[in-house]
Amino acid sequence: MESTITEKKKSYKTAFFILLTYIFVFQLSALLLRLPGAQEFVLGLIDAPPEEKGSILAGWWSFIFGIISLIIIALLVKRDKNFFNIYEGKKASTTEAIGWGIIGFFMVFVGQIIGAAIEMAIGIEGGSENTATLVEVAKMAPVMVLVIAIIGPILEEFVFRRVVFGSFIQTQGFWLSAIISSIVFAAIHFDFTHILLYTICGLIFAFLYYKTKRLLASIVAHVLLNSFVSIVNLNADKLQQIMDNMPK
Repeated sequence: MESTITEKKKSYKTAFFILLTYIFVFQLSALLLRLPGAQEFVLGLIDAPPEEKGSILAGWWSFIFGIISLIIIALLVKRDKNFFNIYEGKKASTTEAIGWGIIGFFMVFVGQIIGAAIEMAIGIEGGSENTATLVEVAKMAPVMVLVIAIIGPILEEFVFRRVVFGSFIQTQGFWLSAIISSIVFAAIHFDFTHILLYTICGLIFAFLYYKTKRLLASIVAHVLLNSFVSIVNLNADKLQQIMDNMPK
C-alpha cells in the first residue's frame, strides 16, 4: 500500500514537471528573445530577406525548443516506470493502439464537419486564424511542418491527455475528466472563435486514450489530423487548381 502511494506521488511529480516543461520550454521560451539585443542578434544570423526573417526565426525556434521539450519529457518518463499505469485492466497492443488511432482520425474528421456545421449555423465564419498563422510560418520555414504535424501533437498528448485528463480520471469520471482537459486543450490554442472544434478534438483524443489505455492511440490520431491539415493548407492553391480543371 505504501509503495503504491509512493509511486502515485512520483507520477504526479513527473506530470507536474512535464507541465512545466511544456509551458516554460515550449510555449514561453520565445520570451528569451525579449532580452535586450537578443532578437536583433538572432535575426542577424538568418540569411534571408528582412520580411521573411521573422517567420524563419519562429519556425526554427519552435522546432529547436520543441525537440528540447521532447527530450526533457522522455528523460522524466524514463525515470518513472509507472507513469502510464493509471488504468486497471489490459492495455491495447501496439497494433490495436495504432488501429484505434487511425479510426480516431476519421472520428475527428467527422466531428470537425459536425462542429463546423454548428459554427456556421450560429454565424461563425470558417477558417482558423491560428492555423493560418502556422501555415504562413511553415511556408517560410518548412521545418515548422514537423512542429505542426509531429512535435506539437506529441507534446500536447502528453500534457492534455496524460497529465490533465490522466490526473482527473484517477479520481473523477470519464466525461468530467474529458470535458475539463478538452476545454483546457482548446483554450491553449488561443483561437476562441473555434473553441468548439478544438474541444471536439480533445474529447475524441481523450476517448482514444481511455479506450485503449495507450497514449499512442491519441498521438497517432492527432499526428494524422495535423498532418492532413498541414498538407491541405500548404497545397491549397494546387488543390484549388485541380478542382477548377476537373470536368464539370
